Amino acid sequence: MLTADVDAPSLPLLWSAGGSRLFRSGVGEPGVRERFDPWTLQWMRNTPTPEDSPSDDSTHADLVPADLEPIGGLSLALRYVFTAAGARRVPVGVIGPREASDEEYALAETLGRLMAQHGLQLICGGKGGVMEGVCKGHLEAGGAPIGMLPDEEWRRSNPYVAIPIATGIGPARNAILARASIVLVAVGGGYGTLTEMAYGLHFGRPVLTLGQAPFVDGATACATPAEVIARVARHLLEEPSGCRLTGPLAD
Repeated sequence: MLTADVDAPSLPLLWSAGGSRLFRSGVGEPGVRERFDPWTLQWMRNTPTPEDSPSDDSTHADLVPADLEPIGGLSLALRYVFTAAGARRVPVGVIGPREASDEEYALAETLGRLMAQHGLQLICGGKGGVMEGVCKGHLEAGGAPIGMLPDEEWRRSNPYVAIPIATGIGPARNAILARASIVLVAVGGGYGTLTEMAYGLHFGRPVLTLGQAPFVDGATACATPAEVIARVARHLLEEPSGCRLTGPLAD
């Protein structure tokens, strides 16, 4: 079961079905609306699009659609935003052991299915075990899983990888996977998973865990796949500064 506080937005969220846009009250400015830009993954002060612009310029500062409906939770808002056209598919990484237990495989499969249903792009190591389970759930729910393979040939991927990337660099691909992910989720695992979690934390990525994943200071343990989705939603919709460029490329 998902606890309400994890999925609760800090500000009321509203959805325009006609415009496929997410809105909220401006932070510190209750009378001003902000809308979520699904391409830059940032909240922006609401301004009219050319087709919406009225003749009275005085209304431009707070133009909102007439069909706004409240959204009760972050997970639902995530699904609305990322299953609509025009959303940028920054991947969520899932890591775990090749030799997975039945419980770990089932957790991974459920997680993959929920990710696809919420419009989240999956990236993983593309091999067996947890990686196969999460790809299976994602693909069967309409997703297109990316497999970042350590091998030199794409055919070495599990049968559920839709986009195999043969790196040919062995375990070094773990660092690339962690760097490429906007959030990293560990489902069970041993030393290999532990290194990927460490890479994720080193790169400033939120790291979530499910099942018997290794304990690492800085990672957040989740009770269910639904909680993982809610925490990913919180990161993307409540902490958009985490999606911006930092370092030399930010300018």
